[in-house]
Amino acid sequence: MKHAGELAKELSSQVDSLPVSCDEFAAYNLHPLREQTTPMSLPVFDDSLDDADIDKMMENAALATNFLKAIGHEGRLLILCHLASGEKSVAELEELLSARQAAVSQQLGRLRLEGLVRPRREGKAIYYSLTDDRCKRIISVVYDLFCKTD
Repeated sequence: MKHAGELAKELSSQVDSLPVSCDEFAAYNLHPLREQTTPMSLPVFDDSLDDADIDKMMENAALATNFLKAIGHEGRLLILCHLASGEKSVAELEELLSARQAAVSQQLGRLRLEGLVRPRREGKAIYYSLTDDRCKRIISVVYDLFCKTD
């Protein structure tokens, strides 16, 4: 059985080499065997984990890392915050963010590439919305931790 330090080194060296996208992230839980009934699920590391479990955890960690990299930019995070309340056009996002169209489009392109937003064309306007509930859930937690005033 490997120790946590060995696993961390192995994981950090292999995470960037795994060919996974944020789309795949939704299909997995961080821990492959344990379902937690508490509001917040946390990974459980114990002696019952076999090599397949550890491999699955490494794969899931790579999925989570790619997801977090995609939202780990101020501009992209703000775009996701605005889209959490509903569909917006590129022009609306430009105004809400006080940013140029090129900058907004670049960040939307990255979010689209990661499968976090989907475009819809209506005439000359392009509207964006979130593809699923993952971003809304993360935005809610980020808001509670960093923005909400008690």
